[in-house]
Amino acid sequence: VGPLTVGPPTVGPLPIDPLLPRIRDALQPGATLLLQAPPGAGKTTRVPLALLEALPPDRKLVLLEPRRLAARGAAQRLAAALGETPGGRVGYRVRLESRCSAATRLEVQTTGVFLRQLQADPSLEGIDGVLFDELHERQAEADLALALVRQARQLLRPDLRLLLMSATLDLEPLARGLDGAQVITSEGRGHPVEVLHQPPRPEEPLERQLLRALESQDRKSTRLNS
Repeated sequence: VGPLTVGPPTVGPLPIDPLLPRIRDALQPGATLLLQAPPGAGKTTRVPLALLEALPPDRKLVLLEPRRLAARGAAQRLAAALGETPGGRVGYRVRLESRCSAATRLEVQTTGVFLRQLQADPSLEGIDGVLFDELHERQAEADLALALVRQARQLLRPDLRLLLMSATLDLEPLARGLDGAQVITSEGRGHPVEVLHQPPRPEEPLERQLLRALESQDRKSTRLNS
């Protein structure tokens, strides 16, 4: 497998980008890092590839997503950033479906699939780090996986890196319960919001109000773009 080359981002710079060197430096072997980044900051699409770039070619990362749809979508976006499709350097494993190969170095998994892998291989042989995404959803499977990974690191893999990522959860209380954990916070990316009010006409049905509002907005957009 050749060196990791990330293609030009299709969405332009993201708020997380300036923090990537700091995240790499903080997530040393055996370290625990908590990353708080609002939606749109780029934590799912930028951070795993930045970490992977710094790893030896024979080591892997596992990115955990709470649902199958999220796992497949994350793998597709990450692979696209490398100019590939899932199954190359980026793959995924979900229930009843797998797109991985001998070249795969970043596996996106659902938490349930990862729990079964952890049961079969508590030492997580060949895996350099585990990345928990969407931690704010606080699912029972994610809490169990986190507890088991911490136990495995204490007993078998003191070098295992652990990254916990959340969009909205306040991570400071969690960091106090994880000895030596660091917290990094990323800015989000805001967009202007305009609130429009269109009063209903007498005895106008709701569906007609909705259609009229959409038509009015469509005409406004056409004027702005012409």
